[in-house]
Amino acid sequence: MGELGTKADGRRQKADRLIVVAFGSNLGQRREHLLGAAEQVGRLFTYFTLSPLIETAPVGEGLEHDPPYLNAVGVGTSVRSVREIFDALRAIEGAAGRTRPYQGAPRTLDLDLILAGDEVIDEPGLQVPHPRFRDRLFVLEPLAAVAPDVVDPVTGLSARELLEKKKAGA
Repeated sequence: MGELGTKADGRRQKADRLIVVAFGSNLGQRREHLLGAAEQVGRLFTYFTLSPLIETAPVGEGLEHDPPYLNAVGVGTSVRSVREIFDALRAIEGAAGRTRPYQGAPRTLDLDLILAGDEVIDEPGLQVPHPRFRDRLFVLEPLAAVAPDVVDPVTGLSARELLEKKKAGA
């Protein structure tokens, strides 16, 4: 959970923590899907910024003939629970026509909760940090562009360091 702060009247309140969300789309109006989702995701946070959009090839065995992705990373602050944010992201995906017919299927919109402050969560259907983000240039590059100093609570490495490590092949 986020740290507790103190209001002017002495009551305790949950402090904002940094939330990182990865955005992807490889079906339909990809740019519009991402920008529309970014507007909705931004409403969940106190502060929000979106990285530049990048085009990437699909990653995974058997996906090489799928359409290319547009990807981005959004970074914001929130006092909302991780579960509340995750559920809101799923609802935004659903409203954009996201279906999950099989692993790696092309999608109108993919929203992945990457980081939530220093929280480490491993529950059925919810893992934070996202278990594969450290291996994905399409997440690390835009993340390092907008929040190079954000730290992965599992490795203790910053986004910049994770990107350098990935590019070095380590």
